[in-house]
Amino acid sequence: MPKKKLGLEDLGGFVYSTNDDFDGNEQNETQETLAPQDQYLEAHFSNKGRGGKTVTIIKGFEGSNEDLVVLGKKLKKKCGVGGSAKDGEIIIQGDYREKVMEILKKDGYNVKRVGG
Repeated sequence: MPKKKLGLEDLGGFVYSTNDDFDGNEQNETQETLAPQDQYLEAHFSNKGRGGKTVTIIKGFEGSNEDLVVLGKKLKKKCGVGGSAKDGEIIIQGDYREKVMEILKKDGYNVKRVGG
């Protein structure tokens, strides 16, 4: 069996620099979270790359990772399912697009249904 080649994402975010002035904290800049009425989110439905399991993906969140996690936790709790929030996306297990869109609209977010 051939050995799997590693990509940059498989290195776990390790950063090496030959620059003596590099402190490594330049990537961790905090992004200011926009107000809900200024956010334009997209509600996607997907089952690709997940072993046939269906998920609802919320894309387009602009803000800090902490605020993304808080919003994801709220959506997961209201839907009563699991999921995750990372890389600017909220993943909710199952097809809960309508319910998630309703919750987000009540909170003042602009949400658009994308895909089938």
